Amino acid sequence: MPETTSSPSEIESHYFGSSPDGTEARLFILRNKNKMEVSITNYGGIITAISVPDREGRVENVVLGFERFREYLGEHPYFGAIVGRYANRIAGSAFTLHGREYRLAANDGPNHLHGGLRGFDKVFWDYQLPGGNRLELSYTSKDGEEGYPGNLEITVTYTLTEENELRIDYHAVTDKSTPVNLTNHSYFNLTGNPENRILDHILQLHARQYTPTDDNSIPTGDIKDVANTPFDFTKPLGIGERLSQLENGYDHNYVLGMSRAESPQPVAVVEDPSTGRRLETFTDKPGLQLYTGGGLHPEIGKSGNRKFRQFGGFCLETQFFPNSPNTPHFPSSVLESGDTYQFTTIYRFSVV
Repeated sequence: MPETTSSPSEIESHYFGSSPDGTEARLFILRNKNKMEVSITNYGGIITAISVPDREGRVENVVLGFERFREYLGEHPYFGAIVGRYANRIAGSAFTLHGREYRLAANDGPNHLHGGLRGFDKVFWDYQLPGGNRLELSYTSKDGEEGYPGNLEITVTYTLTEENELRIDYHAVTDKSTPVNLTNHSYFNLTGNPENRILDHILQLHARQYTPTDDNSIPTGDIKDVANTPFDFTKPLGIGERLSQLENGYDHNYVLGMSRAESPQPVAVVEDPSTGRRLETFTDKPGLQLYTGGGLHPEIGKSGNRKFRQFGGFCLETQFFPNSPNTPHFPSSVLESGDTYQFTTIYRFSVV
């Protein structure tokens, strides 16, 4: 029978599976008094489930993922994972920093995506339970890993509050200048059923500008107003209402500010009319990627009993702008030796 342990923090921990080389994955379950439950594995820092009540009190999982560890070892679209060293895309899989060019893996056509062939979503993180309803994950990305300079020491702390908030604190230091862009890649579906589409979800984004992209989803460098475009969610609107004006749904960066906020600010609200579930997002990062799951399809994880479909989940990836290492007028994602990368994202759940 799989080992199950509890710590003084009352976080449940048990064996989740093992990689082919025998490395053990643990699953940590955080609970609060409101019947909210968050499950996280130290493999990729993946959030495997977030279970919250609807307006009738029914508790269901509102993120996409798998039930078995081995499915996470296969190909999947970054379900629930910590992605880095650089989340999103870097054009041409290269950047120049302080006069030196760095070449990265091309894993998205000619471009570099979400940290490369073995990004942070595919590594085992060390873990600690520091007390309270907190899980602390740490990882050291070595100098030259996936082509990036510098030894980067990272800590990501997940905290579940009694206010139904999942707080994610990112902390990193480096011994050499390097771009850093960490985010969580959870796909939300507030209906609690991954076979439902999220097109009837009502979205409001507190962003009046976005960064247009080329055919390879690389920002052109322009910053444009969302007014009179399909990208305008400044007022609550169904996610699917203007979807027909886009080729494959939303996969775009919204401008939250051209510099970091002093504290996490409200940036997005999503509601599901059918269940009454509401998700608010707060962050102190300058950008947010809205992705509506245009690349989801039934072949993903087909060996399991969960079926996924196009537009079956949405992502709110708080971030620096895509390709900012190659776009000088975007907010700088470069972390210098002696400085600290410190950002926070909060996902708050409620019902209406």
